Amino acid sequence: MTIAGGIILIMLGAILTWAVEFDIAGFDVNVVGVILMLGGLAWLLFAIYRFRVARRAVAPTTTVIEDPVVHHRVYEERRYDDPPVV
Repeated sequence: MTIAGGIILIMLGAILTWAVEFDIAGFDVNVVGVILMLGGLAWLLFAIYRFRVARRAVAPTTTVIEDPVVHHRVYEERRYDDPPVV
């Protein structure tokens, strides 16, 4: 669970904070709801960060190499996880 997990925690926290009206001795439902919302927000931000880093690491690069003798172009596409060209 990535982005959906963060959104679900935020929703559960909002429900506990504003929609639930019961009291248990030594247990504040509103505080638990706020904690869940903050945890969901942190989870959501971390998931977005992970997606951005993963997308940047897998993005292919295109290199154009021109051979001056033959006058044709060679297109080379590589991913960052490919082994280095020797």
